[in-house]
Amino acid sequence: QVQLEESGGGLVQAGGSLRLSCAASGRTFSNNAMGWFRQAPGKEREFVAVITSNRRYTLYADSVKGRFTLSRDNAKNTVYLQMNSLKPEDTAVYYCVAHNGGSFYYTSSYDNWGQGTQVTVSS
Repeated sequence: QVQLEESGGGLVQAGGSLRLSCAASGRTFSNNAMGWFRQAPGKEREFVAVITSNRRYTLYADSVKGRFTLSRDNAKNTVYLQMNSLKPEDTAVYYCVAHNGGSFYYTSSYDNWGQGTQVTVSS
C-alpha cells in the first residue's frame, strides 16, 4: 500500500520556523515530482510548493516564496519543507503529495496524498 506520512507540524510563534517531513512507503517516488498543499479552516486547499524528481526545479506559491524551502532525498524517499519566518496566515493543515501529471497548481494533478499535519502560527 502506497503511503505518504507527514511529520513535523506543531505550534510556533510568528517569526519562528518548522521543518515538515514526508516519508513515502509502498513504492519509490523518485520519478515523481513531490510537493505540498495546505488547507486553512474555511478555505480551499492551495498549492504551496513542488520539486521535480531530479531536484532541478522547485516551484513555490507567491505567498511562501523566499520563506519556505523544499528539498528531497530520493535515497530516503523523503521530502522536506523548511518553513521560516512563519506568519499567522500560514496556519493550516499541510499535505504531502505525489504528482502524476498535469499542472502543478491543481489538486487533481496529484494522486497520492498524506493525512496531513497541522501547523499553527500564533501572533
